[in-house]
Amino acid sequence: MTAQPKILDPQLLAEELKSGKRAALARAITLVESKRAEHRHLAHQLIQDLLPLTGKAFRIGITGVPGVGKSTTIDTLGSKLTAAEHKVAVLAVDPSSTRTGGSILGDKTRMARLATDPGAYIRPSPSAGTLGGVAAKTRETMLLCEAAGFDVILVETVGIGQSETTVADMVDFFLVLMLPGAGDELQGIKKGVLEIADMIAVNKADGDGALRARSAASDYRAALHILAPKSPNWIPPVITISGLANEGLDTLWAQTGLYRERMQASGEWQEKRSRQQVAWMWDLLQQRMTAALRTNRKTAERLNVLEECVRDGTTAVSLAVDELAELMGLKE
Repeated sequence: MTAQPKILDPQLLAEELKSGKRAALARAITLVESKRAEHRHLAHQLIQDLLPLTGKAFRIGITGVPGVGKSTTIDTLGSKLTAAEHKVAVLAVDPSSTRTGGSILGDKTRMARLATDPGAYIRPSPSAGTLGGVAAKTRETMLLCEAAGFDVILVETVGIGQSETTVADMVDFFLVLMLPGAGDELQGIKKGVLEIADMIAVNKADGDGALRARSAASDYRAALHILAPKSPNWIPPVITISGLANEGLDTLWAQTGLYRERMQASGEWQEKRSRQQVAWMWDLLQQRMTAALRTNRKTAERLNVLEECVRDGTTAVSLAVDELAELMGLKE
């Protein structure tokens, strides 16, 4: 009898992952990212087996517009953390083609030091159009990295104008990187991003950009001042950094540590994580129900017809939804 491939043996995979084998972590992530039904069930079993080993890492989301220096900053910050004996996992979500789902996946080349650092692990994944610029399986991947012993998880998002709420809802700390020259940018900044930021760092504050960065930081502080803080125990700081020149990153890390201390002392830390778990459950449930609607033979055919009727204006949206809900056995 032919031996089952390791990727399809969740118990063996779990043991190898817990022992620190990088190849096992890569196979585990590939398993949870698979869209095959049989792989999905095995992935669920794997996550359940590893659940007691998760939840101990500091999860940090990092966003910012393209060109703000996310990858460079992460490379420098991550190297400082591994030098301090942290184990750092970077989940770098790259932009995907809206037509093919393809992705450049170039973050490993932009994080040259971390890519060869034995204390770091970089996993680039295409976002494939997922809302919020995060790969569909980012949450599961974070749990796998935690089970493998990584104590700092950095999630680098696409940062191309999509809603970043999805990111903030799966991490402990949400860092927004900004460029100098805020005077022109403030008009275009989404209020929602500032409302969910736990810290703003104006990057590229070195050389000729130092003065502009300080001016931008002042403008961002003024913008935050008119917003109600999302926590009574934390006012988001605005700092200036240079990921390239390794300036201000000690302050950045110290602020994240202070945040963690305050949130844990107040009880907000665990409360936030609990809310995130429930929100994740509802997200998955909605995805499953939508998939069932499109794949069920009874509803899929009628769905196509109703889509056309709604598109040409002959059927009201609410009536179409009522009919589909009834076909699925859902009654008010």
